[in-house]
Amino acid sequence: MTSDRRVSSELSRDLNLFHVTMMGLGMMIGAGVFIGIGISTGRVGPGGVIMTFALSGLLALFTAMSFAELSSAIPRAGGAYNFARIAFGRGPSFLAGWMEWFASSVAGSLYAVVFAGYTVKYVTNGLLGMDLADEDLMVVVRIVAVAVASLFIYINYRGASETGKIGAIITVGQMLFVVAIAVIGIVIAIVEPSRMANFTPFMPNGWGELLVTMGFIYVAFEGFEVIAQAGDETIDPKRNIPKAMLYSVLIVTITYVAVSFATMVSIKSGAEGVGDEVWRWIGTRGPQADGEHGFGEAINRMIPFGGLLVTLAVVFASTSAMNATVYSATRASYALGRDRMLPAAFAKISPKRKTPYVALAFTGVIVLVVAGLLPTKDVASCASIMFLFLFLMVNLCVIKIRRNMGDELTYGFVMPLFPLFPILAIIFQVLLAANILHMSLMAWIIAPIWVLAGIVLYFAYSRSRAITTADEILVIEEGETPAGDGCRIMVSVANPDGALQLVQNTYRICSARNARVELLHMVPVPDQVPLADAGPYMLEGKEGIQETMLYLAPQFPISTHLRYCRNVARGIVSAVREKKINMLIMGWHGRSRSGLFHLGSTVDPIIERAPCDVVILKDCGGNRVFKRVLVPVAGGPNSALALEIASTLADGQEGRIVAFTVDRGMGFDLDAFLEKNRSRLRLPRERIETKIVSRADIRQAILDESQEYDLVVLGSTAEARLRLMRHDPVPEAVAKACKKPLVMVRASSGLRSWIRRWI
Repeated sequence: MTSDRRVSSELSRDLNLFHVTMMGLGMMIGAGVFIGIGISTGRVGPGGVIMTFALSGLLALFTAMSFAELSSAIPRAGGAYNFARIAFGRGPSFLAGWMEWFASSVAGSLYAVVFAGYTVKYVTNGLLGMDLADEDLMVVVRIVAVAVASLFIYINYRGASETGKIGAIITVGQMLFVVAIAVIGIVIAIVEPSRMANFTPFMPNGWGELLVTMGFIYVAFEGFEVIAQAGDETIDPKRNIPKAMLYSVLIVTITYVAVSFATMVSIKSGAEGVGDEVWRWIGTRGPQADGEHGFGEAINRMIPFGGLLVTLAVVFASTSAMNATVYSATRASYALGRDRMLPAAFAKISPKRKTPYVALAFTGVIVLVVAGLLPTKDVASCASIMFLFLFLMVNLCVIKIRRNMGDELTYGFVMPLFPLFPILAIIFQVLLAANILHMSLMAWIIAPIWVLAGIVLYFAYSRSRAITTADEILVIEEGETPAGDGCRIMVSVANPDGALQLVQNTYRICSARNARVELLHMVPVPDQVPLADAGPYMLEGKEGIQETMLYLAPQFPISTHLRYCRNVARGIVSAVREKKINMLIMGWHGRSRSGLFHLGSTVDPIIERAPCDVVILKDCGGNRVFKRVLVPVAGGPNSALALEIASTLADGQEGRIVAFTVDRGMGFDLDAFLEKNRSRLRLPRERIETKIVSRADIRQAILDESQEYDLVVLGSTAEARLRLMRHDPVPEAVAKACKKPLVMVRASSGLRSWIRRWI
């Protein structure tokens, strides 16, 4: 077992809401958007470019809500890596961190090159009047790019406080320039309404190209990802991080739409050299007539010193985004080192600066190498694809974590209408990633190569060295799966007393189903106890398994499993999924210690999430003989399974079953239901009676009827869940109040079972 020791140093908490919001804005309003406006205009027209940014902002808001929810519950450096580790385990989380590190590093390099390109060109051509050859200009640009990248690597080394404060100052300056451009454009449109004719035709090439442009510029909305990396360094992260994410996306979307609008009205139709279609002129400015320079040339015509204003805006945007991407990439690699996915040195913290200086050094190498050698925009498109993949993974994570761990985590923000927004985001992110192919074929070559390299590294190095986190399920002892074709039944054993309560009835159920049996014990180690000291907590579980095996092993193929998880319910459900179990049998003490649950913090999640039939036994131990069995029936698969289990547990010689229903005027045909499920019953039909009563209080009617019976078997609600109402559902209320031995069942079938099993 790998060691659970961690680096003792911690990152410093210096960032407030303003700092992290500015950090997100700084990464979003990067120089890429100024290039993207011209290129997008050429493909989708004047209205299309505004729709591109508006719809991308809406889509980004969906994903930002997923990031906000997860970051509020798991506020740690690592972002998508942490979320994937908890939701899907080590392999997917390593790939998430690996892609995040690469994408952010390359984005930082790109911003350094864009900064250098604009400043060098403006200084040499605009101020000095020099006309450098293309080769000489490129050399100067690369030197300046490396120099400015080195500066921001050093700023990141100075610490989160310096990074946040300097980044905030730069972002404020950047926002002032961008907002100034937007305001001037709006004022011009008000003064000269005729310029609104530039929006005709609104979408000259139709809607088909919109997904292409949305995919191309979507990276301009990924600033909320860097905010997620600041969880260890933000003051009150559960509140401030979600706010910063949502504020930044809303602010930047409005800004992008306003700047796009200003660009479209910047020039009069029919101006010299422009022609009647302003959008087409903007969309063809650039070395390859692709619109790369369209934004800058349009703004230069709109206002005096427009070229200087655009240059200053791009300089501020580039440096702000560079600062944020270096920060984000460093925290991604730091998280991998912290969990030993990368060498432990990546998690070393500078004692003086409280920054992960080794992770920063390796990030710096990537940034500087790419900044000095970056040949084309294909690598930037590759970064966009990886960010889309990351966001898709995070949207999957928020669904799985809310479903599997919603009762374990403390959320500072919970998205509305769950899971609508993450599902919509997943669908559109797949479409956007696919459409990037129309912009860059090379990106779809580079991205898989980097992912493949990560997969090789994970299996060669990371998998065997990664430490176990508090959220993981640890296999302590694992038996071989029993051979055979019979029903696979798992019995959850807590302790020797609980085992004896389960044995007799488990034996009957297993015999009826010709079962292969797997015994599971989840070791209940308290949160404050390290895994290395978990030994004493295993003893009761081992003894319980041994007691159970004495009764079951002579009759059935059997195996045993000993596992650890901080949350017992999640550990049991995980084992059921992994072993492809058909039925889970477990005991219940008959009470709920928390008002948040109907039957308890272990039983409720299992009833809701287990992808198999569930049988829960209450007070059914000893050598009891069940001669009279009551089965409340309301129809549906749960009632059918309840009848089957009742006929299995009833005494084979004298047992009788009463199928009981309360008439509420719904027209339920009890006799027809029994006939439909006749093949599932293990008692002769003449020993199964029906009884119908008319009562307003269903719960009390069942409890009153149960007084004359040896056993009550009833189905759970159609979909058990954490308490969202004032009162318990009827089956759960009966289960808690009933003084007789009781069995509660939940049948698994259809699409819902498949979703539970795989998602």
